[in-house]
This record gives sequence, structure tokens and C-alpha cells, in this order.
Amino acid sequence: MVFLVVGEALIDFFPAYCSKEDGYVPHPGGSPHNVAIGLGRLGVPVGYLGKLSCDRFGRMLKQSLKTSGVDLRYLAEEDAPTALSFIHATSGEEPEFSFYCEGTADALLTPAFIPDPLPAGIKVIHVGSLAMMREPIGTTLTGLLLRESGKRLISFDPNVRPNQIKDKSHYLKRFAEWLRQSNLVKVSRVDLDYLYPGKDEASAAQEWLKRGPQLVVVTHGATGANAYTATQHATVDGARVEVVDTVGAGDAFTAGLLAWLYENARLDPKSLAALSQSNLHSALEQAARIAALTCTRRGANPPYRSEVV
Repeated sequence: MVFLVVGEALIDFFPAYCSKEDGYVPHPGGSPHNVAIGLGRLGVPVGYLGKLSCDRFGRMLKQSLKTSGVDLRYLAEEDAPTALSFIHATSGEEPEFSFYCEGTADALLTPAFIPDPLPAGIKVIHVGSLAMMREPIGTTLTGLLLRESGKRLISFDPNVRPNQIKDKSHYLKRFAEWLRQSNLVKVSRVDLDYLYPGKDEASAAQEWLKRGPQLVVVTHGATGANAYTATQHATVDGARVEVVDTVGAGDAFTAGLLAWLYENARLDPKSLAALSQSNLHSALEQAARIAALTCTRRGANPPYRSEVV
């Protein structure tokens, strides 16, 4: 195991139609879950650390991780419900999410379930999303980053969900703390607009690079992505595909980016900081291609290595 992904796994419910009735169909989801299965399907040694429910949905999530090649030695079960997300999609627009996450198994992760020390073979820890906004898992992950920063590469994707943030001021203070502990930060342009309304993207990236990370990546959906180090900048256009939906595309992008770093032996801070413009462009191209393939199918269903041309 080289990568350890920590955070929530939940069930996404997609709109469906049965006879004359509207309904919903469940699919495994949750940003950290999606990144973990994305890495596993690309052949990257990855494990998942988190809590899953003992219910049917928890079993569905466990099976999703297992069949994608994710190491489950740090998976714990909890007698609590599974977090749910209902997706409301309108053609041509970003999907909206309604979350039902009170008292769910994934949020009940405490420091007692985090091995100390972690095996030396784990080179990268990836965290982010709803897990950072809920308790006790948010405090647990904040402590994990503080403990492991400087020992391993920290990858962070805030995947901001404004309707889940009860106190923006508190969130921004914690965000600054997470930023200091991270080596790679990937955000969407929508995330950036929430964090720094009206701020120029390049300026925000350079500010972050002075505060901790060696690499900042900003995604722009169908139009592509930008990558920034202290000395280099690269951009890539989005791949053209027939879109079924965009759920999980950002997580697939993250998995593709991390896989490129693994395949090219760039899993330490110095290597990240030394990435050339050509390196950045190549990494972005792979990540964008994998994200685009995910958009051609329903739900967070990233491709396997054999599907990536």
C-alpha cells in the first residue's frame, strides 16, 4: 500500500423512472471513496481508512472498494446508518446534492481507529470533502494531517459543499490549517469562488504555494484545468466526450493526477516542487482524460487502466 485515502463513503441516489413513478437508484459514492476506487482501478496500491455501516448500503460500499482493488485492512464497521446524498440534475447544469449525514457511520471516525505509527510503505495520505466538515471525523483528520505532515505526502481536495458548512469563519480558519499541512491541493473553480470570492486564480494559487503546498491544481470542468508550482504553470483543455453526468469527475481527475505522480516517482515534496511545465502538462492530460471517461457513464464510476488509452 502506497496511498491511504481517509474520509467518507456514502450512497448517491440518482433520479430514475419506473413506469409512471419517479424514484431514485443507489450508487456508491463519496469523494474519498471515489478517489480510492479510482486509484485502485488504475492499478495503484491504495488502501481506504474509514468507517462503514453494517447495513445494506455499507455492504454495497465495501463491495465497491473491494472489487476495485482497494486494500481494506483499515476499514471499520459501525452500527449506525450510511450517509446518503440525493442528486438533482438538470441538463446542461452542475448537479445539486441534498445530503443526509446526521449520526452516520462515516462521521464517527475517531483517533482511536488511526494506526500510530502508520506503516512506512504508505507514502501518500489523501483527505478531503464532507469528512472535513463533520464531527468527530473532521477533528480526527485535522489531527492526522498535523501528525503526518512532513512524514508523508499530503494530498487535499476540499470539495467544498457550502450547504454543509455551518460556520464559514470557522471553516476558513480550519482550511488555513489544512493548507499548511498539505503538499498537493486540488480545488475546483467553484471551490475557489467560495473560499476567495472574486480573487484571481493565479494569485490565489501563488498565495497558497507560499503557505505550504508545492503543487496547486484548479479544475474548470469541461474547459480543462491549471497546475501551479512556485516556478511553473501549465494548462490543459478538457477532453471532448458525450456527457452522461459529471458526478465523480473531479474525484476521477484527482485519482488520475495521483496515479501520474506514482507512475513517475514524484511522491515527495521536492519532486513536486521540481515538476517542469512538460511534467505538469502530462499529469493534467492524464487526469483530464480519466475525468472525461467518468463523465461518459452514470455516477462515480471511474475507468480501469485497460480503458485509458
